[in-house]
Amino acid sequence: MVQTTPFLLVLSLALVSPGFSARKQCVLTGRWVNDLGSNMTIGAVNGKGEFTGSYHTAVSATRNEIQLSPLQGSQHRTSNKGQPTFGFTVNWSFSDSITVFTGQCFVYEDGKEVLKTMWLLRSHVDNINDDWKATR
Repeated sequence: MVQTTPFLLVLSLALVSPGFSARKQCVLTGRWVNDLGSNMTIGAVNGKGEFTGSYHTAVSATRNEIQLSPLQGSQHRTSNKGQPTFGFTVNWSFSDSITVFTGQCFVYEDGKEVLKTMWLLRSHVDNINDDWKATR
């Protein structure tokens, strides 16, 4: 599905606005693009820290046509901390696999927001003897 290296998701320039650099609060809501060209959109985070969105990967190990896939996640609710931890699951619409991501949102001194994440992908296998190759 995706290369086995950590993802660096970088906020799309479309979200940069005047005065943005003064903000030190990292906000998950919006469109994010990673270094491989995959992109995701995260909707509003509710009062419980839950959010939904979509993920469109730029890389895949399957020969199936890549499709937009739904994601569900949770942000750790913090009171005064502006760089929250979070996790989300992507249920791939075009393959028999699911990926879970966990990470933290950071704000650089210049105001740029960055998501640092790690992930695990679980693919379907037909037999328990193949379990060893099902998780990347």
